[in-house]
Amino acid sequence: MNFSRITRVAALGAVAALALTACAANEGAPDATGTPEGPTTSLTGTLVGAGASSQQVAIQTWTAGFQQANPDVTVDYDPAGSGTGRESFQQGAISFAGSDRAFKLDEITAGGFGACTEDSGIIELPAYISPIAIVFNLDGVESLNMDAATIAGIFAGTITNWNDAAIAAANPDAKLPDLAISPVHRSDKSGTTGNFTDYLAAAAGDVWTHGSVEEWPVQSGEAAQGTSGVVAAVKGGQGTIGYADASQAGTLGTIAVGVGDEFVPYSPEAAAAVVDASPLEESRTAGDLAIKIDRTTEEAGVYPIILISYLIGCENYADEKIAPLVQGFFEYAVSAEGQDAAAASAGSAPISSSLRTKAEAAIALIK
Repeated sequence: MNFSRITRVAALGAVAALALTACAANEGAPDATGTPEGPTTSLTGTLVGAGASSQQVAIQTWTAGFQQANPDVTVDYDPAGSGTGRESFQQGAISFAGSDRAFKLDEITAGGFGACTEDSGIIELPAYISPIAIVFNLDGVESLNMDAATIAGIFAGTITNWNDAAIAAANPDAKLPDLAISPVHRSDKSGTTGNFTDYLAAAAGDVWTHGSVEEWPVQSGEAAQGTSGVVAAVKGGQGTIGYADASQAGTLGTIAVGVGDEFVPYSPEAAAAVVDASPLEESRTAGDLAIKIDRTTEEAGVYPIILISYLIGCENYADEKIAPLVQGFFEYAVSAEGQDAAAASAGSAPISSSLRTKAEAAIALIK
């Protein structure tokens, strides 16, 4: 399932229309002249966030819907990458972060979250669920099957040609050229890289021996900045292959991943199936909904290379004016309307109703 630019633009238009409709429905009743009695809410101010580029399209969508209902609020989000977002949140430079992984327990214990009060816990909401697409550019080939060992071999640098026996065996009908494989990876510290290498380490640890890391560990291939940079580099070459949030895969060729006895193409539905089958991490506070993804499941129809991108904030904000802005924005993002809007624009998988209930309880802790 690919998401073309035209599809995303059309979806964004539909989302904007939906947001306008929702806004109208939430406004006060018209007076005798037909003018609404007043604004939807009294929220006002500027909310600044930064982080994961993977959820950039979703955050743009949530921002549009939230600002339609709250015209006196401005939301600024810099898609500088997950690592940058977490670091900026710790430094107090932003009020919320987007990250393709949750904070680790030792990072939380170390504290130092600048926007929060000294004794505050943090809120981590799995608001954006998306497959990570393995994208490639090969003339005449739109899709290929690969198991975990083959994918790991390509990115580890041990499988170097497109007509390699391991690729050919899983794709007997494909016309594979005698052409060097050119892997593309993120140059920046990236949660997408962290999720991708987490899959490689879990599913093909004998081939991928570099562990689960956010900074690319192999000194080979081409490096590119951000999700858009990887996609542009893959598009700009021939024989290239990379990994990116599925919302930005466009018309590039994609890999169906080996799961059990089948090859599963990416889709929001297949990504959501993994989340529902995965438990919350242990030793977390009530507002910290970090999920432990099961990367080695063999359940039918499941796509295991996914990212869960979190919205991260404080339980207690040092600036009391910021708390209601974060709370309101997070509420819209996890709402059924917000999740459906993100699905339409970014191709993400809406969170389940049970996870939404947990997220709403976490958001209620913000003050």
